[in-house]
Amino acid sequence: MQKTSCHHDQDHSHNSHAHSESQRDPVCGMEVKSDSPYRESVEGKTYRFCSAKCLQKFQIDPHSYMGHSSHEAHQHTSHPTISAPEGAAYTCPMHPEIRQPTPGNCPICGMTLEPVIPELEEEENPELKDFSRRFWWTLPLTVIVTVLAMAGHSLQLFHGTTQNWVELALATPVTLWGGWVFFARGIDSIRHRSPNMWTLIGLGTAAAYLYSVAATLVPQSFPAAFVQDGRIGVYFEAAAVIISLTLLGQMLELKARSQTSAAIKSLLGLAPKTARRIMPDGVEEDIPLTHVHQGDHLRVRPGEKVPVDGTVLEGESAVDESMLTGEPLPVTKRAGDALIGATLNTHGSLVMEAQKVGAETMLSQIVLMVAKAQRSKAPMQRMADAVAGYFVVGVILIAILTFFGWGLFGPESGWVFGLINAVAVLIIACPCALGLATPMSVMVATGKAASSGVLFRDASAIENLCKIDTLIVDKTGTLTEGCPVFHSAEGTGGYDSNEVLRLAASLDQGSEHPLAHAIVDHARGQGIALVKPDTFESGSGIGVRGQVDGHQLQLGNTALMDEAGVDITPLRNRAEQLRLEGISIIYLAVDGRLAGLLAVSDPIKPTSQQAVSKLQSEDVKVIMATGDGLTTARAVAKQLGIEEVHGEVKPQDKEKLVADLQGYGRRVAMAGDGINDAPALARSDVGIAMGTGTDVAMNSAQVTLVKGDLMGILRARTLSVATVKNMRQNLAFAFLYNAMGIPLAAGLLYPLTGHLLSPLIAALAMSVSSASVVFNALRLKSTDIG
Repeated sequence: MQKTSCHHDQDHSHNSHAHSESQRDPVCGMEVKSDSPYRESVEGKTYRFCSAKCLQKFQIDPHSYMGHSSHEAHQHTSHPTISAPEGAAYTCPMHPEIRQPTPGNCPICGMTLEPVIPELEEEENPELKDFSRRFWWTLPLTVIVTVLAMAGHSLQLFHGTTQNWVELALATPVTLWGGWVFFARGIDSIRHRSPNMWTLIGLGTAAAYLYSVAATLVPQSFPAAFVQDGRIGVYFEAAAVIISLTLLGQMLELKARSQTSAAIKSLLGLAPKTARRIMPDGVEEDIPLTHVHQGDHLRVRPGEKVPVDGTVLEGESAVDESMLTGEPLPVTKRAGDALIGATLNTHGSLVMEAQKVGAETMLSQIVLMVAKAQRSKAPMQRMADAVAGYFVVGVILIAILTFFGWGLFGPESGWVFGLINAVAVLIIACPCALGLATPMSVMVATGKAASSGVLFRDASAIENLCKIDTLIVDKTGTLTEGCPVFHSAEGTGGYDSNEVLRLAASLDQGSEHPLAHAIVDHARGQGIALVKPDTFESGSGIGVRGQVDGHQLQLGNTALMDEAGVDITPLRNRAEQLRLEGISIIYLAVDGRLAGLLAVSDPIKPTSQQAVSKLQSEDVKVIMATGDGLTTARAVAKQLGIEEVHGEVKPQDKEKLVADLQGYGRRVAMAGDGINDAPALARSDVGIAMGTGTDVAMNSAQVTLVKGDLMGILRARTLSVATVKNMRQNLAFAFLYNAMGIPLAAGLLYPLTGHLLSPLIAALAMSVSSASVVFNALRLKSTDIG
């Protein structure tokens, strides 16, 4: 994706685009200028967008928009089937593989599709509004017909068959209007050859209603076995109550499901609506956030939110980053420091340069990751999906057997009992609870994690993290602050400490490693004139190489010196003395000969000790694997109580360590920066990327910690354990409910109890089952993860 800088005012920018070639936004269908800064290339074709929001929706699921022409996209948004946000991508909570650009019902389960990313200020759910209207308008009729069925004959309100006609008149609006949406979904399930809960509800309700209609219209055609109290018994109240209770259950479920997207809504709500741009002539103006471009200079006043990701140019202030990182204490920001969009400037005025805008900001990346994770399937769900595939067909067969079993082998009124029990079987067996068991838990857990600075890539990461028994961690930036402080420099072989520092800092200008920053910053602070290296090579994980002032330099650990054939004997003893104090040593070689060493200290994070102790108390073995010297690593490990230490390891060594541990049957999690550690992150059972979370590191890891801290791993694991427990509870409830409900509805306990399960009770149990699964998942919101 490309961005363009723009420092002109809005009117001028508009005029300059007036004659540009335009095309349609594939998401919303609006006309977009060819030089729009919002663009994305997929399969060799460049798509342009009117805003960052449309770009973000396209990135979530490009193929759902790529198949539509601009005209079609315009049609979709101009005439939506129901009131919906323009350009939204819709998916099914139970079947995330179902994606489409317009609202509708899932062809597999019949559930109403939801926006992948909910709108921040969306109107009331149209489906909830429709169900509520149908429920409240038909509820009085359902109550009256039920009272008549239960007490009408004993009160002798009507004579003979008149009551049947009265019940028909009352139940018909409830069944045909109130339940029409259920019948339509049931028909769709048959048409799509995907039987689901609506198949069962449609069959059960239709059986009770049509039987009663026939008993009312042509009672003479029924055998004598169907006669009760001088007339053919009707079950209009069963059909009406099933419809009303199903509507009520759907209303409860929809309200509960809306809460599972609260996390994304809260993240979307963090972004400010406007930014204050500083023009080249010094004039300041407030502009919409979508009009901010890379390179713009913005002012962030006290109490305002940082609009986009960028760097401080002027000023000093404490910025509260807790909303994204979970860290409670504000962080002091000065010139040169990075700012994260949507964080809060507590006091002091800052001038910043916008560097990442729109879909590139950390907030957008987090929203994207959470949305993708929420719509992914947990491995545990595969079992439920396999069962659900045959479940509905099995239930229909059981209902048929129940009907004929009672009719052929039951008492005198066996056929009547058979009909009622068959309806009860169809209604009570709701596969919806089974399908919602894990998706609801995943949605709540990923939202909860995001608010604490933990991002899960998918549902399998949540499920796997609780199983780990070994954690491999790097030292710098994970156990330590990651902001090393220069300690000292020493020379040998004719080089003094200042020259060693000058050469090392000149070469390290091209490195992103925290140790390199410490050396470069100290040299500049001392007023040492640095030169630009002629060549620079990095990525080995053990140091850097390059040419400075015509000399070939190697700067790194002992492994790099051994690789280069450099003898470090002259400074070996001094290096060991410093390492015993936990200080990192970097050797400098010039033209193949040792020139000196540089010592850099990196304080241990205050939370590392607590996190290591807690993880070890939960039987997780913590192993340190670092590119730093073994003596330094052991000094740090000793302070933290880590027993196994691997020092001066290369990236391939970390991958081999992970593979070796897995060979012994260990479940391994690897925490690293996602760059040099990418092979080990990919090899591990669960890769954890430490740091800002804005890199491509997310692609190598299953878990990303916005703030690189061991406490984040502890929080993630605690939530993983709670989520898996919650999913198991939901699945166990769904299986147990059906295992007990179906035999009960079929009347298998009648010989022991003398009672049958009424379809009314079956409908109530069916409605409560789905809602209870969702409400149980919502309990994860209150989980204490520290």
